[in-house]
Amino acid sequence: MPLYRDFSDDNAIILVWKYDESEELNVDELLEPENAEKVKDYHPKKLLEVLMVRKLLKNLKPDSKILYKEREPYLSPKDAEISITHSFPFAAIAVSENKIGIDLEKFNPKILRVIDKFIYEKERHFIPFDREVAFYTIIWSVKESMYKIHHSKYWSLKKNYEVKPFELKHLQKIKCRVYDHQFSDEFKARVEFFDDYCFTIVEE
Repeated sequence: MPLYRDFSDDNAIILVWKYDESEELNVDELLEPENAEKVKDYHPKKLLEVLMVRKLLKNLKPDSKILYKEREPYLSPKDAEISITHSFPFAAIAVSENKIGIDLEKFNPKILRVIDKFIYEKERHFIPFDREVAFYTIIWSVKESMYKIHHSKYWSLKKNYEVKPFELKHLQKIKCRVYDHQFSDEFKARVEFFDDYCFTIVEE
């Protein structure tokens, strides 16, 4: 299977694959029996995304499976940390010794309809009016990647996740954090662009 992009670094293997109709994705060979019930009602494209991630994993760790605990994916055997993301026709996987979160988002003006759900007032101040879609998509993607590290369904992307001011020409070390009144976990996000998509990596 030809890779579309390889964003691996010294700490993690990070691979992106673009769907090709010539590639065979056999559900009986790729899907873990434990996940059969989970995907039984999936749209065909969503099922393809799931299978693409499994195919990527087979090339990295052929004896491993992706299982879920409260919607959180993990490797079995648990000998590494994992993060997955997909937005058809793309799927991506990250495997690392440390916790890692990746997210893939297509740039779409529709994001402007929901910014009040994940942006607080302080984050609006550095966003230029003519590049709102790009900036808000990046912020959403960075927060989604951090969420995958913390895996807390009780925390608000608006109240507990912050992305510091950044510029589009400097996307390799965006400062960000997860916090509440008792603690603050600081991270640096790396953002890549391809095919009108935003791909975000946050490593612990």
